[in-house]
Amino acid sequence: MGLGWDETVYVSQVSGHAPAAFFSAPRARGITLLVAPITSWSSSTPLLRVCLAVLAGLGLLWALRAWRGRFPVRVIAAGGALFASLWITLFYGPQVMPNYWVAVGALATVGFALTARADRARRGPVWGMAAGAALMAWMRPTDAVWVVLPLLALLLRDRRPRPLLALLGGLAAGAAEWVVEAYVRYGGLSARLSAGSRIQGGLGLHNAVIDQLRSLGGRALCRPCTGAVPSAPVIAWWFVLPLLALTALVLAVRARRTLRTLLPLSCAASAAVPYLFLIGYAAPRFLLPAYALLAIPVADALFRLVAVAAGRWRPVVVTLVAVGVAGHLAVQLAVLETAVSRTTAEHRVWARSADDLRRLGMRPPCLLTGGDSVPIAFYAGCGSAHTGGHDADTTAAALTRTAQRVPVALLTTDPGHPPAYARGWRLHRLPDGYAYLGPVAVGKRA
Repeated sequence: MGLGWDETVYVSQVSGHAPAAFFSAPRARGITLLVAPITSWSSSTPLLRVCLAVLAGLGLLWALRAWRGRFPVRVIAAGGALFASLWITLFYGPQVMPNYWVAVGALATVGFALTARADRARRGPVWGMAAGAALMAWMRPTDAVWVVLPLLALLLRDRRPRPLLALLGGLAAGAAEWVVEAYVRYGGLSARLSAGSRIQGGLGLHNAVIDQLRSLGGRALCRPCTGAVPSAPVIAWWFVLPLLALTALVLAVRARRTLRTLLPLSCAASAAVPYLFLIGYAAPRFLLPAYALLAIPVADALFRLVAVAAGRWRPVVVTLVAVGVAGHLAVQLAVLETAVSRTTAEHRVWARSADDLRRLGMRPPCLLTGGDSVPIAFYAGCGSAHTGGHDADTTAAALTRTAQRVPVALLTTDPGHPPAYARGWRLHRLPDGYAYLGPVAVGKRA
C-alpha cells in the first residue's frame, strides 16, 4: 500500500532514507520511536507493515488480558474480535499512525483500573494502569487526557493515593518528551497547544457527527468533509453501537454490576467528545479509542440478550444476532477493500511522481516544496519545505538560495501561476500535477 502522508512524516524522523519532514505541533513522537528499530536500518514497507501487525496483535492481547475477572473470557474475546474486525482497526493497525495505540492503551488502562479497584492487594494491575496511561500519552497526550477524565473522577472519589498516583505518573511519563519539546521548539506548553489548535482548524464548538458518518465509507481524511453520506448498510453499525451500549448499561444496572460497564462507556464518551464536537473535520481513526472501550460492554450485551431470551424467542434472537454480526463483518471487509484500493492507487501516483523527479535530476541531497511534497519527497529521498500553510518552515528567499546549491522543485497543480521565486524555473508534467525545476536540477539533467 505504500506509506501515507502522515506516515512519511513520522518515519522520516528516524529514517536513513530521507531527511526529516516538518513535525507540527499536534504530533507526538511515540509512534516514531515505536518503529525506529525497524526504519532506522530498513526502508522496506512490507517489513514495517508485518512488524506493526504483529505488535498490534500483541498489544490488543495485552489490553484484553487486563479485563480478566471483570467479564467472562468469552465476552472479552468477543469484544476483542468486534474491535479487531472493524475496517478502521484493520486499516490502521499496521500503519505508522498513533490512534490504534491510543485505543490499546485506553482499553488496558480502564481494565487494569477496574481490576486494581476490585483487588486492592495486587500491585500488578496498578502498574498495568500506569503503563496503559503512559502508552496513550506517549502516542497522543491530548487524547490521553480526554480518555481518563471519568477514571480520574472515580479515583478522586475513592481517595486511594496509589492508583491515582499511578495514573498521573503514567500520563506524566508518556507526555514528558512532548512537554519538553513544547518548551524547546514552540515556546512553551500553552504555545504548542495554541499552535495545535490552529492546525486543527481552531478548537471550538463544531458538529462533526455528520462528517464522521461521511468518513465511514473508507475515507482516510474528511477535510473538507463534503459529499454524500455512505449507504445505510455501511453506516448502520454506527447507530446500532450506542443502542447496544445503552442496553449493556441497563443490563448492568439490573444485575448490580454497574461500574464495570459504566466506566468504559464513560471513558469512550469522553474520548469521542473532541472529535465529534470540537473540531471541524473528521477521520475515522480518531474514534478508535472509543470503539475499543465500547467493544467489551457491547459484546456483553449481545451475550446477555441471547441468554435472557427464553422459549420460542430464543432461536429468533440467536438468528438476529448471528445475521447481524455476519452482515456487519461483510460490510467491514467491503469497506476495507475500498479503502485499501483507493489508498494504494493514490500512493502509487506519488511513487511514479518520485520516479519521474529522479529522472529529471532530483537526487539527494534535494528539496521539494508545494503540493504533495511531503510524501513525494520521502519517496524520492529528498527533504521537504513549505513557505505557507500549517507546515510553513522556510521562506521564498531561503528556497531561492537553496536552489543555487542543490536540486529544488516546486510541485503544483496550477502551472500557470508559479510564485515569484520559481518563475524562471523549467516546467515539467508529473502524474499528479506539475513540477518547476530549479537551475541545479535542470543542470544535473542536462
